[in-house]
Amino acid sequence: MKNESPKFDADELNLITLARDYDDADKARSLLELLRWPDGPICPHCKNHKDKPIYKLNPKAGSKTSARAGVYKCGACRKQFTVTVGTMFEDSHIPISTWLKAMFILCSSKKSISSHQLHRMLNITYKTAWFMSHRIRYAMAPGLPNPKFSGTIEIDETFVGGKGDMKTRSQRKTPVVALIQRNGDCHTSVVSSVTQKNLKECLKGCVDKSAIVNTDDSGASRGTVKAFAAHHVVNHSAKEYVLKMPDGSKAHVNTCESFFSLLKRGVYGSWHHVSREHLPKYADEFAFRWNHRKVTDGARTVAAIKATEGRRLTYRQVI
Repeated sequence: MKNESPKFDADELNLITLARDYDDADKARSLLELLRWPDGPICPHCKNHKDKPIYKLNPKAGSKTSARAGVYKCGACRKQFTVTVGTMFEDSHIPISTWLKAMFILCSSKKSISSHQLHRMLNITYKTAWFMSHRIRYAMAPGLPNPKFSGTIEIDETFVGGKGDMKTRSQRKTPVVALIQRNGDCHTSVVSSVTQKNLKECLKGCVDKSAIVNTDDSGASRGTVKAFAAHHVVNHSAKEYVLKMPDGSKAHVNTCESFFSLLKRGVYGSWHHVSREHLPKYADEFAFRWNHRKVTDGARTVAAIKATEGRRLTYRQVI
């Protein structure tokens, strides 16, 4: 009698359920199929869903067929595929069950986790853990096109990297710009320097013209937000952090500061060092958790798994 996986509930997903119910290769693959294809298989080659039938190839015992477990054949393009084709899992020798555990750990770790810790927890090599971490972060990046932020928007920047004084920090540290919609999502951008031109580019593709933009008193923000409905400035130099507006609203960039505090804890407490070329993926990881902060760890993991489609990243590309 064929064993069936227990009924899946994203809110109840944790490491215990992953190890107990989905450690088996077939069950882990079935869970991935359920999350990626809730309405049935979709061909990654021609996007055929229900226009023409999709057949599951079941190898028979003693047969010389080359079909593996979990292989489907599209009735439209006649090509074979599995649930991992077209995702970051494609051509990976790592079991799907290990991938699911790694994704849950990263999605549930508020201040992230180092690759060394991941390799110890999952009993894999450090090189494998490092590559897996980067592929998961790559999948966490926002997809395109993104709806533009509206309402009240905060924009601020921080500097990530080694020690340096005010005169040399632009050379030794890397600027990270955060755009956060009040009570909404976060978008990060790693820029070469904090200039009016770079801030304009960050705002251009992410913020609607009707938005009210809040910034601090940085000189780079002057003249960058003229195209928007309003621009409110809090003067940090004068120790002003919240500005009460006549309509009762409050202008501040405290939400950005809160996000940066989490990012810095990841840099100092978990990773210790982040290179400039990989910093965008690290920032995207924190932005993903921030954008899914109101759901459970299990639901956040499910959202990350669904985002893996079209996010292939090879080792050659990473290094």
